[in-house]
Amino acid sequence: MEKKKILKLLVGSNNQGKIKEIKDLLPNYIQILAPNDYKLRSPKENGKTFEQNSLIKAKFFSKQTKMICLADDSGLEVDLLNGEPGIYSARWAGKNNNFNLAINKVYKELNKKDKNWFVKNKNASFVCALTIYWPNNSFVTVIGKVSGTISKYKKGKNGFGYDPIFIPKNSKLTFGQMKLSLKYEIDHRMKAFKKIKKFF
Repeated sequence: MEKKKILKLLVGSNNQGKIKEIKDLLPNYIQILAPNDYKLRSPKENGKTFEQNSLIKAKFFSKQTKMICLADDSGLEVDLLNGEPGIYSARWAGKNNNFNLAINKVYKELNKKDKNWFVKNKNASFVCALTIYWPNNSFVTVIGKVSGTISKYKKGKNGFGYDPIFIPKNSKLTFGQMKLSLKYEIDHRMKAFKKIKKFF
């Protein structure tokens, strides 16, 4: 495994919220680039797990650019929906990444399953898989997870994606209500990042 500190990195995503969050976790001296800088679109994510999809993206972008790539695949798993949206979390937002649409779909599906879902089972998890892929074909994949519940209503305007409906364990606030500095201390991406920060 390559141990040299990384100074230049391609973040394998065109999701601006995700890029910002990863940028905030990385040391300031690292030069960050994104697929848009190379006019690259994301590859087809046909993996069956978060880990497989993060590897697909990291490998693809590394091969295309000859750069070290850090790619993330993350999503919301709702217990009552048998783990959905899961690896399809972004797809629930449609082609335009409309997460209001995705959030409404979560509530719609929960109500379809059980009108009393909020009382009976509102448990959910946020999962993040991170893969670093080097041009020499070595790679490392890690996973981070945070448990919590689905809020009865959408709350807060911070963060991105499903943040306004997810309340992490031992908190009364959704990720969308939290200051980003507090969210970064406990969220799934940070938990995964801690496992790979030795490379930075």
